[in-house]
Amino acid sequence: MTIVRLFAAAQDAVGHDSLPTDARTLGELKERLVADHPALRDLLPRCAVLVDGARVGEAHRLDRARMVDVLPPFAGG
Repeated sequence: MTIVRLFAAAQDAVGHDSLPTDARTLGELKERLVADHPALRDLLPRCAVLVDGARVGEAHRLDRARMVDVLPPFAGG
C-alpha cells in the first residue's frame, strides 16, 4: 500500500498528515483526494506531487510506489 503524505495547507484541508491509498495511478489518486476532500479542489492543481521523490505524469502507476508527497506552494523563498 502506498502512503500519501500531506504538508502545510494540504494537511489542513484533509485533517491528517498522511493517508493510505490503493489507487492504481497518480491521476486516480488525485481524483479520489478531491472527491473525498473537496477543500483540495482548488489547492491540489497548484501542489507539487512527488512519487518516491520524483515528479511523474498522471498515468504513472502506483502499485510499486511507497510514498506520494503532496507539497503546496510555500510562501517566502
